[in-house]
Amino acid sequence: MDRVLSLLGIAQKAGKVVSGGFLCEDAIKSRKAVLVILTEDAQKNTVHTITNKCTYYKIPFCFYGTKEALGHAIGKGERSCAAVTDQGLADGITKLLGSGKKEE
Repeated sequence: MDRVLSLLGIAQKAGKVVSGGFLCEDAIKSRKAVLVILTEDAQKNTVHTITNKCTYYKIPFCFYGTKEALGHAIGKGERSCAAVTDQGLADGITKLLGSGKKEE
C-alpha cells in the first residue's frame, strides 16, 4: 500500500477521517474538514458537488487513487471521497502528494 493511503488508514484509526459523499459534505459545511480527497474514478455528480463545496468554503481538495483503494485503506467498502479533520495529518498527506497534485 502506498504512503498516502497508509496515512489515511492511520487517520481513520485516530477517528480523524469522514468518508462518503453526504458525510464529507457535512464536514465541509461545518468546517471540520481540513483536506478532502476525491478518487480519480468518482462519479461526475459527486466530483461536481464536493469540489464546489470545497471551493466555496475554501477547503483544499485533491484527486487520488480509486474508490476501492480508498475504501480498503480506511477499512470500509468503496468510497469516492474522504475528508481529513486533523490539520497535522492533512499536512502530511499534502506533503506526500506534492504541490503538483494538490488543488484548491
